[in-house]
Amino acid sequence: MKYLMILNDAPYGTERSYNGLRLARSLLKTGEAEVKMFLIGDASACAKKGQKVPQGYYNTGDMLGMVVRNGGEVGVCGTCIDARGIAADDLIEGASRSTMDQLTAWTQWADKVIVF
Repeated sequence: MKYLMILNDAPYGTERSYNGLRLARSLLKTGEAEVKMFLIGDASACAKKGQKVPQGYYNTGDMLGMVVRNGGEVGVCGTCIDARGIAADDLIEGASRSTMDQLTAWTQWADKVIVF
């Protein structure tokens, strides 16, 4: 099954993006799922590399890295990172600057779209 997960919330402050990342990792672990993640709005900051969080706290950059290493794809809204002063080379390895055209194509590709 092919899943598109769209994250909207900031990396910290609520747990919506965290829970979306948890689900993506769990789906990929089954070995039967293809996962693409699109980060839009405040969720674009989830892909910023070099995040420093308190000991024992989750790190969305690290979690996205796990998604990528397990075969998932990560696109980050280019307009959204521009608005937040995040350059494409500030993104974690494996995440790419993306567009609404890509989100459209991924939405058409997916069997299921899940929004957090």
